[in-house]
Amino acid sequence: MAKTFRWAAGAVLLLAAAAAAFWWGASAQAAPASTFVLLDGSKRTTADLKGKVTLVNFWATSCTTCVAEMPKLVATYDKYKAKGYEHMAVAMAYDPPSYVVNYAQTRKLPFPVAIDNTGAVAQAWGDVKLTPTTYVVNKRGEIVKRYVGEPDFGELHRLIEKLLAEA
Repeated sequence: MAKTFRWAAGAVLLLAAAAAAFWWGASAQAAPASTFVLLDGSKRTTADLKGKVTLVNFWATSCTTCVAEMPKLVATYDKYKAKGYEHMAVAMAYDPPSYVVNYAQTRKLPFPVAIDNTGAVAQAWGDVKLTPTTYVVNKRGEIVKRYVGEPDFGELHRLIEKLLAEA
């Protein structure tokens, strides 16, 4: 009995460590193949983002943290866009498209904004339910960091700079 318990406890710890390594960036995993439908009706895919450091930010107009962090995300985009940085803002399926369009236009968001009408993109990216959830993707198309809630922007900028410097 004690031996079985120790084995099970060890297995649980191993799985937890593996999950932590993925979610906190110790191990990069390929970003899921996704198609982002932008506000203008055009489409971008995960493959289109390769070669750039990309922030994929799941958000909603009804999320107070999302709205509060948006000016910092705009400033981050403005700071790094000329160096090979991209930002993909993905509005959640429950967010009314008219609200998303209004928000993006009135705030003059400078980066692509997609509406995940079906929830397929959020599902593909780990079944995202909480907003904001933000992924940092390197030039090779690998997820290197996930933030749930507003990121520490100093840390985020250091990570972006490190990834931009990579070949």
